Amino acid sequence: GLGAVYKIEHFFFFKQKTAYEISACLVGSEMCIRDRFRGIRNHFVKFLKSEEFKEEDLGRAQLGLSHQMSRGVIADNVNRQDKHIIQSSALLEIVDKNLNTFCMRVKEWFSWHFPELTKIVSDNYTLIRIINLVQNRENLSDEMIDQLDEATGDRDLSQQVLDAAKMSMGQELSDVDTASIHDFSIKILSQYKYREELHEYLKDRMTNVAPNLTSLVGENVGSRLISKAGSLTNLAKFPASTIQILGAEKALFRALKTRGNTPKYGLLYNSSFITKAGPKDKGKISRCLANKCAIAARLDNFLILPTTKFGDKLKGQVEERLKFLATGEEMNKNEDIMKEVMDELKQENLYTYSQPELKTKKKKKKSSKAAATEEDGAPEDQLLKKKKKKAVQADEEEAEVEEPVKKKKKKTAVEA
Repeated sequence: GLGAVYKIEHFFFFKQKTAYEISACLVGSEMCIRDRFRGIRNHFVKFLKSEEFKEEDLGRAQLGLSHQMSRGVIADNVNRQDKHIIQSSALLEIVDKNLNTFCMRVKEWFSWHFPELTKIVSDNYTLIRIINLVQNRENLSDEMIDQLDEATGDRDLSQQVLDAAKMSMGQELSDVDTASIHDFSIKILSQYKYREELHEYLKDRMTNVAPNLTSLVGENVGSRLISKAGSLTNLAKFPASTIQILGAEKALFRALKTRGNTPKYGLLYNSSFITKAGPKDKGKISRCLANKCAIAARLDNFLILPTTKFGDKLKGQVEERLKFLATGEEMNKNEDIMKEVMDELKQENLYTYSQPELKTKKKKKKSSKAAATEEDGAPEDQLLKKKKKKAVQADEEEAEVEEPVKKKKKKTAVEA
């Protein structure tokens, strides 16, 4: 009986422990544990004493186990939605580069036929739409003025294109060249359409994953910060000084080597706040913006119910900082602004209390309920009895204090 109970207890003890913890309990030294596990891995095939199981099978089993563990890590990753943001941001940059190269190629190609068009129209998208519409400058006439207005969006610009086509000095194009340029322009327009769809997808993802960071710096800069950091969790771990120079690592190390001035901003240079600031205030604004980005990233990473209210308030603080540097207006304190947001969330029932706060609230409710029941629910007779008992106890305590302690006299030898 006792032996069976001892075995059952040890079974449950070892069942709740891992192999490393069991060996640590039995052996005690980490070096011994590592040596033992290393020996088991090296001589595992010999320990089995089976001719069917070989070392190749052991390698396959280890590979399958590692694959299964990696699948479990990816499946259990809470922030795996960051990966979609990283990939879509990288793809958006590649699409932008390809569109720029394609537009430059079409400009050079079509400028042999209509060189004045590239000087009149500076926007690439508008230029590609005109080339797709016109195909050849000989097709331009006063009847196409409405179609040109749809392509350009400006009446004066379309009139300039018509006037330049009448006086153009370019060479003529054959039908084969015109068809090839037209096909290429159609593909470029389809790339522009895909770019818009991809940008909308990235915007939706950023509003769901990092709403405060998106409302502060926008989806483009926010997605680049997340992709550069690796994930939203890593970005939340970064201090504000690291976020400020994120993307300018080469300039930083060059400045450290040459003992020159370190860069003031990296990816944050693409933000609208940096462009609005004056040349002397760009470093101050980038430091302030990096601080707010660090707060927004931590809020997005740890908030249970995501909201954009914190990001809107942080954006207002950066704008106040810009006004302060320009005109010297007073700024609101960060504590007051955060309290306003917390009060708004509590009114809208979007604030979730932590466990210590819930415990304190429960205690306060219980104490208030008990006091209310004692005052309202108790009858007058019981209250009078309680008062009389308290008065009697107070009188007894006073009597005990007033009575002197009587000491016994010692008998002397004469009295004895």
